[in-house]
Amino acid sequence: MGRTALLAALACGMNLGADVRAQEAAPLAAVDTFTLKLPPAAAPVAGAEGSVQFIGTATVLVRYQGFTILTDPNFLHKGDHVHLGYGLTAERLTNPAIDLDKLPPIDLVVLSHMHEDHFDKLVQEKLDKNTPIATTREAAEALKRLGFTRAIGLSTWDRLEVEKGEARLRITAVPGRHGKAGMQALLPSVMGSVFDFGPNVATPAYRMYVSGDTLIYDDLKTIPQRFPGIDLALLHLGGTRILGVFKVTMDGKDGVRLMQIVQPRRAIPIHYDDYDVFKSPLSAFASEVKAAGLDKQVTYLAHGETYTFAPAKR
Repeated sequence: MGRTALLAALACGMNLGADVRAQEAAPLAAVDTFTLKLPPAAAPVAGAEGSVQFIGTATVLVRYQGFTILTDPNFLHKGDHVHLGYGLTAERLTNPAIDLDKLPPIDLVVLSHMHEDHFDKLVQEKLDKNTPIATTREAAEALKRLGFTRAIGLSTWDRLEVEKGEARLRITAVPGRHGKAGMQALLPSVMGSVFDFGPNVATPAYRMYVSGDTLIYDDLKTIPQRFPGIDLALLHLGGTRILGVFKVTMDGKDGVRLMQIVQPRRAIPIHYDDYDVFKSPLSAFASEVKAAGLDKQVTYLAHGETYTFAPAKR
C-alpha cells in the first residue's frame, strides 16, 4: 500500500470500524502466565535503591533488585531513518545517550510493539538473539522470524513471572491502542506493561507502569482498577502523526489525562522530540502539567539522566 492509498484508507477507516468493534466485543481470552528463570547475580545486590535512566525515544534502562531491564531499544543516531510501514519513514533528530555496544548486561527487554523507532535495524542485527524479550504476540512472531529465540508473546493481562536468584519480578501486559479504532488494522498491536518488583504481588516493593504507544481510550481505566498504587509511570508522548495528520501517540494533553486515569505517585515523560514525526514537544506536556497542578508529580529527564527511587511505603 502506497502513501496515497494509505491516506485514503485512513481517512475513510477502510470500513474497518465494524470489524474492530466485533473484535473488541469478543469474549475475553483466558489469561496466560509465563515463567522466565535467569541466572542469579554473581554478587549480592547492593543497596535498596532502583533507577531509571533515559537513553532517548522510548528507550530506558530500569535497574532494581538485581534486574536490568531495557525498554523499546532504539539506538540509531541523528540523521538516521526508520521505516514505519506503507512507504513511510521518520528521521531521528537526536542521539542516544548510550550506544548499543556500551550497554551493561541486559536481563530482559520489554518491547511495546514492533515499529523501527522502538526496535531498529541496528538492534535487530546486533542485539544478542538469545536475549529474553517480552512483547505482544504479533511482535514475538516477527522477532522469531528475525532469529530471536526467546521472544515471549503476551496478550492483554498475560503475565511473565521472572526469577533471578532470590529476586522476583512480574510483568503484566496491559491495554494500549496505537491509533483510533478504525485505524487498528493498519497499525501494529501495542501493549502497556506493569512491572511489580518483589515476591508479594499484593504489596510489591515497587510498581512501575510503562504506557507504550497508546492513545487515550476507555480500556485504560481498567489499569488502576487492577493495579492501584502505581509508584512510577513512564509516559510515551510525542503526538506522533502519520502523514502529518493522523495522531497515533499521546500529545501533552493526553499525557495529563493518562496521569489522571492511572494516578501514579510519579511520572516521567519519554518518547518525545526525537523524531520528525513527533509533533507535540515536551514543552506542550509541561504546560499541561502546570495547568493541571501536577508539577510536583512529574520528573523531567534529559538524555542520559537518571531518576532514582526507593522501595514504596505501602
